[in-house]
Amino acid sequence: MPEQKKTKIVATLGPATSSKETLKQMLDEGANVFRINFSHADYDAVKERIKMIRELNDEYGYNAAILADLQGPKLRVGIMKGEVIVNEGDEIIFATGKRFEGTKERVYMTYDNFPQDAKPGEKILLDDGKLIFEVVSTDKKSEVKARVIQGGPLRSKKGVNLPNTNISQPALTEKDIEDAIFAISQDVDWMALSFVRHAEDLMELEALISEHSEHKIPIIAKIEKPEAVENIDKIVAYCDGLMVARGDLGVEIPAQEVPLVQKQLVLRAKKARIPVIIATQMMETMISSLTPTRAEVNDVANSVMDGADAVMLSGETSVGQFPVQVIRQMSNIIKSVEDSHLIQVPQSPPHIRTKRYITKSVCYHAANMANEIDAKVISTLTNSGYTAFQISAWRPKAHILVFTSNKRILTQLNLLWGVRAFYYDKYVSTDETIEDVNKIACKESFVEVGDMIISLAAMPIQEKGMVNTLRVTEITSCSF
Repeated sequence: MPEQKKTKIVATLGPATSSKETLKQMLDEGANVFRINFSHADYDAVKERIKMIRELNDEYGYNAAILADLQGPKLRVGIMKGEVIVNEGDEIIFATGKRFEGTKERVYMTYDNFPQDAKPGEKILLDDGKLIFEVVSTDKKSEVKARVIQGGPLRSKKGVNLPNTNISQPALTEKDIEDAIFAISQDVDWMALSFVRHAEDLMELEALISEHSEHKIPIIAKIEKPEAVENIDKIVAYCDGLMVARGDLGVEIPAQEVPLVQKQLVLRAKKARIPVIIATQMMETMISSLTPTRAEVNDVANSVMDGADAVMLSGETSVGQFPVQVIRQMSNIIKSVEDSHLIQVPQSPPHIRTKRYITKSVCYHAANMANEIDAKVISTLTNSGYTAFQISAWRPKAHILVFTSNKRILTQLNLLWGVRAFYYDKYVSTDETIEDVNKIACKESFVEVGDMIISLAAMPIQEKGMVNTLRVTEITSCSF
């Protein structure tokens, strides 16, 4: 029987997921994409893990995708000397330049331009907003004096957020460039860039990819800064997917604003017909417990009902005690809610007449028609994967089966909602091809006798042009 759920699960790799056996069990339970977090990645371990995933894909017919997640300009404090606690009203100096061990009076900051960028009155948030400081003054060279607004333990290497500061640091740091070149050498399926603020950040990564790779690697923009939310229209024009990274987003903007921003971003991605991933703290308690909280179950369910293509696990699978069980729990939540009639997808046909207007229109009508005639499958032949993105965004009730001779997109498409890709390299007459495709849908138990299939194709089929044909077939026999 085909995999039931249509919403995809992204699982982060880490020490908890280092054995092939664990990875196989995660795939069996419904993991679709594996994320490499380059904030904590050792190249040799990453190579080993990628090799295992690809072997599992080949051995068991999975299409697990690999997502390389670049750290971006993550700001941190340095190492602290012993136990340091700061109290409200204390003054502390954040210093750049030569590294040193921090104390209650003075702490090292990894962000060199901080003294030039900071302005009095701006907030400095540490450790996901647990500590709050306010800038008192800066010498514009190497030191910023700040006052503690909300105190607590000041720990080594904790992340720093500057919600009001206009940061001059580039989105692609030297580490990111190195990591990206390594990821390209490993032929990853997707690349995510953290702390995107402007469309230019994405253009920079795109230029780096085209310089080092002959294939296009699609880019996911991680939205975790207020500027990104403001510039979302321009960002969407230059990326291939969005990630709502709620951890830093909830520190950079007031936490109570995150739920509506999440909904706004999902809708924006749908409109652009690009996939969207919801991330951070989805099943956090399952790092050390076998049972998620009711709030976490609700959170995953609501993300699915908002229309996310994928939900993501971070610590739960990278360092958690139950990486396989957490995927099982998440799959169960997804399956129980994703077919609900309460999920509304905004249905407005494409109206901007681009050169792909015909293809877009055919995909839109295929999704609508499938719902109308209760077709079980929409199948499409594609070389670039474009039609898969288009159909998936309309969220039809039917399964979306994509047939392609382009091996690269087999795994890439595994992130998209409802899409299942198959390798197919026979391009004969349209009749024969559609018959072939219907046989495969039967064999894989997506359809049975009496079911309807909608097939999209580009005629003539040998030219591999843009989709221009929609055909409806009723399955009369499943014995081939």
